[in-house]
Amino acid sequence: MDDGVTDELTDVATPETGDALGAMLREYHRGGEGVELIERDDGWIGISAGGEFYFAAYDEWPEPDRRAVDRVEGRVLDVGCGAGRAALYLQERGHDVTAIDVSPGAVEVARDRGVEDARVVDVADVADEFDPGTFDTVLMLGNNFGLAGTAETAPDRLRDLATVATDDATLVAQSRDPVATDDEHHLAYHEMNRERGRLPGALRMRVRHERLATPWFDYLMAAPDTMAELAGETPWNLVDTLEPDEGLDPAGGDYVGILEIEG
Repeated sequence: MDDGVTDELTDVATPETGDALGAMLREYHRGGEGVELIERDDGWIGISAGGEFYFAAYDEWPEPDRRAVDRVEGRVLDVGCGAGRAALYLQERGHDVTAIDVSPGAVEVARDRGVEDARVVDVADVADEFDPGTFDTVLMLGNNFGLAGTAETAPDRLRDLATVATDDATLVAQSRDPVATDDEHHLAYHEMNRERGRLPGALRMRVRHERLATPWFDYLMAAPDTMAELAGETPWNLVDTLEPDEGLDPAGGDYVGILEIEG
């Protein structure tokens, strides 16, 4: 084959950096379709639950999510709000909800769907954006405990969330035990993380949609004992875990942690 042709065929374009999550949510909001890809730094690519999950009504939520929102009281900070599924449900129940997401597109969609207070805010910046003692509940559904980032950043982010919370606040944080799997690709990634001094569930990833990709970011999957250990360096204390009823989580590992501020 001609060398020029070979070079042309192998010159693959890289994705454009942008708000891939927001683009997917806008597309789903317009037409009921939208695919979100998760790319990990070891080359693994998977399809997320996608738009259907982000827009699901309460009776379509996973069972632990429904139990988790029963723990919500008072004014709520919804961290990583996506399309606003939790914020909308809690508004309907009479809660004063502030929904935040780093994705401008997600916030736009959440507002368009009726979320009254949706803002583009990174979880790392909450202490600069909100007054101390503002929220009675901090909500991190959709595995959004992962936004704590890494073992190094998690304590600071949890302390910042405690700063903007009241003295008797509750943190409702969903995560997953990363090693509760028999997938060889995931197990190999966990081992690679151990070798480089990271927690097994410390993901380095980006979200992709069509030709867009977000910047690479850290996202942490943490077993309950890891969540408790990371919270132990902060005012939060893990007091309970909500796990799926038997048979509803065939892969194992999903749970919601309930944390409270120690007096």
